[in-house]
Amino acid sequence: MFKKILLPIDLQETHLATKAVRIAIDEARKHDAKINIMTVMPGFSMPLVATFFPDNAMKKAVKGIGIELKRYIAANFPEEIKTKPIITEGNPSEMILKEAKERDIDLIIIPSHTKEMEQLFLGSCAAKIVDQAPCTVMVIKG
Repeated sequence: MFKKILLPIDLQETHLATKAVRIAIDEARKHDAKINIMTVMPGFSMPLVATFFPDNAMKKAVKGIGIELKRYIAANFPEEIKTKPIITEGNPSEMILKEAKERDIDLIIIPSHTKEMEQLFLGSCAAKIVDQAPCTVMVIKG
């Protein structure tokens, strides 16, 4: 049923994704699926922000995050599970939705830690994804 899974991970708060990782692995095993493990960098290349950083800062940031994401995958996913690291830049919910559409994702498994009052007044990444995703979304509360 699910052949392509998207699992967004915040590398600064990986403890929030522990349960989502276990569920993604279970789903991948059940359906012989590939897990696309994604992290989203802040929007450094926006013109206003970019002027504050040297030209090569973005390349260094992507390289460093890539190393950290691969390290995370190696430490948390069994070798028999097919994985693909994905690094994007920008607004997390927009980037997750974009990746889901472009990669024809069947299932998004997203960790959520937003408190109800915060979601009510501020909105949340998970709520936007549930509302706009082109596929099934599984929200995993930590």
